[in-house]
Amino acid sequence: MKKISKVLFLGLICVMLVALSACGNGGKTEKASGDSKDSKGKIVIKFAHSAVEANSRHKAALMFKKLVEEKSKGEMTVEVFPNEVLGSEPQMVEAVSFNDIQMVAASTFAQYEPKVDAFGLPFLFETNEQAWKAIDGPIGQKVFEPLLDDNLRVLGHLENGFRNVTNNEKPINSAKDLKGMKIRTPEQPVLVSIFKALGANPTPMAFGELYMALQQGTVDGQENPVANIYASKFNEVQKYLSLTKHSYSPVTVAISDKFWQTLTKEQQDIIASSVKEVSKWHRETVVKEEAGQIKELESKGMKVNTPTDMESFREAVKPVYKEYEKTYGKDLIDSLLNSK
Repeated sequence: MKKISKVLFLGLICVMLVALSACGNGGKTEKASGDSKDSKGKIVIKFAHSAVEANSRHKAALMFKKLVEEKSKGEMTVEVFPNEVLGSEPQMVEAVSFNDIQMVAASTFAQYEPKVDAFGLPFLFETNEQAWKAIDGPIGQKVFEPLLDDNLRVLGHLENGFRNVTNNEKPINSAKDLKGMKIRTPEQPVLVSIFKALGANPTPMAFGELYMALQQGTVDGQENPVANIYASKFNEVQKYLSLTKHSYSPVTVAISDKFWQTLTKEQQDIIASSVKEVSKWHRETVVKEEAGQIKELESKGMKVNTPTDMESFREAVKPVYKEYEKTYGKDLIDSLLNSK
């Protein structure tokens, strides 16, 4: 009896220690780390993004794969996972933060550092070049650096571009045309605030669910850069494209810092230089292809317009800047406004 009691007692102690460990971790159990080596000992980089295979973002990911594998002479291999097959953007970013996968290209990092969404403030930039200057320069470096605290090392930025509105009801010519319209947005607070200010009913949902939601009429419309609208064939389920350019949206490439620290300096340089090369190509490609994509959407029956009353949009979204002063800081907002 004494022997049995002792075993039970030791078992109880072990259970209590496990429970206390979980409590010390905020009640969470840490997810298993992603395996970064294959059976032959080669380094495997799992790289996830949300775009469909026809999107130039996927082509950029495949280019990154090719560059890394060639430069490393096969020492590193890259597995690309497009179209949210590993989860929604926030879930993919979280997976990198937990070191379950190695890399992600996404727009949704605000759950870890709200200030990264400051680049999406309404009508902040007039040209892509202005946005790139701010994101690549000291402002961007300062804003993205805190993500390291959550195991997210930012390596660069792909191009998403300026966001525009599509819907099935009418061309959007002024802010009042959006009143009451149910518009899908990403899970980004600043975009939700923009559409609330415009009088719409913003409805955040994962990108992978969007086509069906538009097809079934769950939402009236959505907002995205032209490249995403074109590649995802939203013209099949949306009649009107209005070139509002209400917000700029980069796609940030991040790697698990825990994984990064396991690499040699040479391997790190290969990954960093490949991201830089791909980012340059992707930015130039997205900008160059946009006009042709708009023409092709029109040829397939989509009605494209530039709003006639842009001032009504700018006036309606002014309160968004005041709303986000506490979140982003007035100094950061002023720096961005003065960076153009």
